[in-house]
Amino acid sequence: MRPAPRTVLCTVGLLLAAMLFPSLARADNPIVQTVYTADPAPLVHNGRVYLYTGHDEDGSTYFTMKEWRVWSSADMVNWTDHGSPMNVATFSWASADAWAGQTVYRNGKFYWYVPVKDRASGQMAIGVGVSAGPIGPFTDAIGRPLVRNGEIDPTVFIDDNGQAYLYWGNPNLWYVRLNPDMISYSGSPAQIPLTTAGFGARTGNTGRPTLYEEGPWVYKRNGLYYNVFAAKCCSEFIGYSTAPGPTGPWTYRGTVMPTQGSSFTNHAGVVDFNGGSYFFYHNGALPGGGGFTRSVAVEKFTYNADGTIPTITMTTAGAPQVGTLNPYVRQEAETIAWESGVETEPSGEGGMNVGFIENGDHVKVKGVAFGTGASSFTARVASGTSGGRIEVRLGSATGTLVGTCTVPGTGGWQNWTSVTCPMSGATGTRDVFLRFAGGSGYLLNLNWWQFTPSDGSGGGNLLTGTTTVSWTGPLTNASFYVETAAGTDGLYIDDASFQWQELRANGADGHPGGHPRQPVIPARLPTE
Repeated sequence: MRPAPRTVLCTVGLLLAAMLFPSLARADNPIVQTVYTADPAPLVHNGRVYLYTGHDEDGSTYFTMKEWRVWSSADMVNWTDHGSPMNVATFSWASADAWAGQTVYRNGKFYWYVPVKDRASGQMAIGVGVSAGPIGPFTDAIGRPLVRNGEIDPTVFIDDNGQAYLYWGNPNLWYVRLNPDMISYSGSPAQIPLTTAGFGARTGNTGRPTLYEEGPWVYKRNGLYYNVFAAKCCSEFIGYSTAPGPTGPWTYRGTVMPTQGSSFTNHAGVVDFNGGSYFFYHNGALPGGGGFTRSVAVEKFTYNADGTIPTITMTTAGAPQVGTLNPYVRQEAETIAWESGVETEPSGEGGMNVGFIENGDHVKVKGVAFGTGASSFTARVASGTSGGRIEVRLGSATGTLVGTCTVPGTGGWQNWTSVTCPMSGATGTRDVFLRFAGGSGYLLNLNWWQFTPSDGSGGGNLLTGTTTVSWTGPLTNASFYVETAAGTDGLYIDDASFQWQELRANGADGHPGGHPRQPVIPARLPTE
């Protein structure tokens, strides 16, 4: 029997909100709607933004957090759910509280610094998870706390000279100089003086004279060091300070994001990606949301000419899309711009799948570039009941219907098969809505999908015979496929670096029927 929905109240709330406020269904903030997320920590790596978050449990009345989650995007609007690669149990010495952390890349590994409650002392301590890949799984790097003084919210910054710093703290602000191994440090923890000149003046609380509260995020831009932090609980706003060096002296510069958003906390992360600057934060914007059921959102911004950060306001629109999404390569079903009603879960075929689907639920994928048109749609599906239908619509969940795939019962929620149906009218660049229809109860699971172009090209330009390809300047995210008579060889070119990779024969990847030309998966993309 299929387990009961994990977010009944949230699901119902989303459906009601979509009916009462149609604009909400077209929004892109918060960027995750399947679960409550908090404390965003973005990391740019190999052409993608990886987003590491906490997970507020449904119905929480405190910071009830048992695991951390990972998401990623190549376009800032369609986010892939990579599940939970680390939780409290990852640290044998920890007992509770998977709170705000940050992941950094160094030495060919990913280090995730997180605060958890130390079982022996009962204090909050900083642990370190490590993984060979950005989506995990992560393991305990040292088998004990890296540092423990009862304070929280670690952030790590690696300076241009290679020196790494770990900062953390509430009510104080601490730092240590990490050693090159990233799992030990030199000297003793030191405090950064919290002066009113450095962090602003707070009124009405003699015990906390400055605005600094928690959640530091330290980075460097054009030779200037920035410390963006949560200020003046409660409710918090986001402020920032700058300094000529990584440990100060700091000068308070003002407000980045005013108090708003139905959550009495906020937590910031700032990155540059593909020529733009992005500010991540959390609020309580989802139905059922609040101070203990938060949701991560993002805004694009531009620094002022003098390097100061402008005031940023929360929006439901979110950041604009970077480029478009290619429908002619396999896309994971859990790559979502917006959803209504569905959830995700670990898939028996690896990675995650979309599940808990009922009649009328839908998934939105933004900015899908069909070009001259798609002739068919293939979906990897499973159903423990009698199945249902996947309606492919353009523009909205009730928009133009360009095709419908019928999904049969497969004898189990993880018994996968592929279904294909014809498409007509899917041209240009459009938002795609996969709307699910059928009887009562759960209908089906969806693991991945892929369109076939009308010209049969497999989504790229087919080069035959002897062909010379040349270009001037950098070549980014361009793919070329070179076939032998057997259709088993491929060439991928990215940024003028060449990589040969043998393609699997038709159907050898477990997809019944196979594909005439399988794309080479760039090394920069996570493989599940």
